[in-house]
Amino acid sequence: MTDLNETNALKASLLGALGTAGALEALRDKVMALDPGGDVSGDDLDELGRVTLAHAVSSQALRGFVESMRARRATE
Repeated sequence: MTDLNETNALKASLLGALGTAGALEALRDKVMALDPGGDVSGDDLDELGRVTLAHAVSSQALRGFVESMRARRATE
């Protein structure tokens, strides 16, 4: 039987990862416009660090959730 809470949690987890991917995408132009011979500002590095950490955490949480769903199904 389908667990509606599990399905809703999966959807929420996916939306979280997509949201952080969108935040990362928003930085594309800024990063691509960097001068290869120049330096990256501390503020830019802070922003990139914050966004990439959020994306890594949300993506790993989604992956962990999927793996736990797979493991539970394997024991049923």
